[in-house]
Amino acid sequence: MRLLIVILSALAACLGWSQERIVIAYVTSWTDWVPDPQLMTHINYAFGHVNDDFSSVRIDKPDRLRQMVELKQQKPDLKVLLSIGGWGSGNFSEMAANDQFRSSFANDCKALIEQYGLDGVDIDWEYPTSSLAGISCSPADKDNFTLLMRDLRQAIGPDKLLTLASACTPQYIDFPAVMPYVDLVNVMAYDMGRAPSLHAGLHHSDNTLGMSADEAVEAHIKAGVPKHKLVMGMPFYGRGGEKYHDFEDFRATLEHTADSTANPRFTENWDAKAEVPYLTDDTGEIVFSYENEKSIAAKCHYILSEGLRGGMYWSYGADSPNFPLAKTVAKILIK
Repeated sequence: MRLLIVILSALAACLGWSQERIVIAYVTSWTDWVPDPQLMTHINYAFGHVNDDFSSVRIDKPDRLRQMVELKQQKPDLKVLLSIGGWGSGNFSEMAANDQFRSSFANDCKALIEQYGLDGVDIDWEYPTSSLAGISCSPADKDNFTLLMRDLRQAIGPDKLLTLASACTPQYIDFPAVMPYVDLVNVMAYDMGRAPSLHAGLHHSDNTLGMSADEAVEAHIKAGVPKHKLVMGMPFYGRGGEKYHDFEDFRATLEHTADSTANPRFTENWDAKAEVPYLTDDTGEIVFSYENEKSIAAKCHYILSEGLRGGMYWSYGADSPNFPLAKTVAKILIK
């Protein structure tokens, strides 16, 4: 399998598939920021959901989705996708297990693509076979996910994008089976730990008790994802633990670290191996790990050096008002 992936990656390079780097920005329904389309190539609008009838899609704030599509007037080659799912978004298991439900859902996705002028759909089922997010699940989810990708491809046709979000570990999806149907795999290379360990280190270090982004990428390659379809995710937020609140957007973290009096009990540090910053308390224990321009740049250069298709980030609205992280990504990957 590894040899096959290497051959496919080489073929992709010969055909020019790896030449176009992409930047996917997740834009959420619950924020008001209108993204600068020049800083990205794709927008994944979060979220749509599987309806309770298991046969159709419900969109959060449809008018905001239309606002994203209108950005094509500024950048005609911008791709806008509806991302369906997200943490705690259920009804996938029931929908994917039933031939009629699955077909109806796929056809509704096609109808929404046509109605809103979308370029495709992104499936963010977190996660097949898992109930961690408090959603229903079944041991058959993994096989049914493949059937869902097949039916979606058949419904939307070959010219629309079909992408998926994958956890840092590829265990939930049969990647060799879904690759014929899927254009891009967005690896969520974050939430891989919480203080006192790092949640999104680029490489493994003494502070990385879970996986690193590099290990997540390699795991997906070994699982059957070719590099020309692999997009590495980056978090525009940080993770705390018992001594620092969890899930803090970069905009808030920047305010804290810019003014040492805002958090006098915490010290900013840099992990040279993992290439990410973190905060420690007066005992030296990690209380919060996050990203800054330096760490995001390191991740982008890794994407280039490894020949991946591009980068993705969650989420645009978590950046600071001047959008330094989004600009760093665009400068390196889009140029």
